[in-house]
Amino acid sequence: MEKYEKVKEILKKNNQEQLLVCYDKLDEKGKEKLLDQILNVDFDLINKLYEQTKKGVEMGDDVIEPVDYVDKSKLSKEEYEKLEKIGDQAIKDGKLAVLTLAGGQGTRLGYNGPKGTFDIGLDTHESLFELICKPIKEANKKYGITIPWYIMTSHENNAQTVKFFEDHDYFGYPKNDVIFFIQGELPMIDTEGKILVNEQGFLKLAADGHGGVFESMLKSGALEDMNKRKIEWVFIGPVDNPLVNMVDPIFVAVAETRKCMAAGKSVVKARPEERVGVFCKRNGKPSVVEYTEISEEMSNKRDENGELVFGESHINCNLFNIKRVNEIAANKLPYHEAFKKANYINSKGELVVADKPNAYKFETFIFDAFQSMESMAIMRVKREDEFAPVKNAEGVDSPETARELYINFHKNSAK
Repeated sequence: MEKYEKVKEILKKNNQEQLLVCYDKLDEKGKEKLLDQILNVDFDLINKLYEQTKKGVEMGDDVIEPVDYVDKSKLSKEEYEKLEKIGDQAIKDGKLAVLTLAGGQGTRLGYNGPKGTFDIGLDTHESLFELICKPIKEANKKYGITIPWYIMTSHENNAQTVKFFEDHDYFGYPKNDVIFFIQGELPMIDTEGKILVNEQGFLKLAADGHGGVFESMLKSGALEDMNKRKIEWVFIGPVDNPLVNMVDPIFVAVAETRKCMAAGKSVVKARPEERVGVFCKRNGKPSVVEYTEISEEMSNKRDENGELVFGESHINCNLFNIKRVNEIAANKLPYHEAFKKANYINSKGELVVADKPNAYKFETFIFDAFQSMESMAIMRVKREDEFAPVKNAEGVDSPETARELYINFHKNSAK
């Protein structure tokens, strides 16, 4: 009862008493879980984030400029071979780790399960996880080492993901070199700043975005594991791109030779209005400007060669130096709010079913880490070689388009 009284006091002080609305209906285990959840809430942060929702996004006086990049396909034979030699050596020396962002569910694909377990419809019926795993295994064979593979799951899908790997014998990957860790979460709040209660009577939590990877690496011990292994470069990429090239010696060498603490891969925007974030310089620092932030004039602006001035799409394939990862993990990235539809239990214990956006979730973006860099290497790659996103059930960026890109890439590679 002492814990319960302590929680009641905290809730009263923060005007969040509604969080105990279902307490009496829970069993002893459930009551304990709810009290622990509440004790783990940073109410000062929640209040700060609520105040932030009233301000909206402000570009202010930010100066947005185009960014320099290296075009991988336009490197001369000499340049390519020189970079390949440097990158090969770094990988052979065990300096590279790869990390997959796999916290999502396949809901938008009409699939019930972790997104990484989704089958894009190849004849082999391989899941996204297996398709991503194959090139890493090939690299291990080529370099005579085992590259540690870190996988960030979520509270929602961790158990299913780990079981999937166990059921498939880790796709033949050494089990001790596959390290799972769980993404952080933050409570969702309504437009009055009240934390929502989910349908089971607990706090309604949402994953804290792909930028949460750094803090989660630190809290879970994954970062400590990397440091112990003397890793120097960490490639971080998404689970929903079966063409993601995680072990790329040219990419590692571009970052090393330019003495950058981070590097990002880009593909040319398919069209000016494509809904993607693009690499830029914001107030002289590396950044990504979201499609919602960029003006129509900037989107359409072309240089003397007819190329889009702001045309380097951020495809969430980034490389970070471990020194900078340690620093970023110790400092929180800024939170961005998203206004979403959320069902919840109100203070009277009634279920509220949302028919329009009614609640805020808060997330961090990996590209906000770029702002702490003095410089960053951007490497343009071919869309058809490295980018086959699986985002929508049909149409653009669907399993059908990803499947076609994947098959064509491997057909062309075999020539």
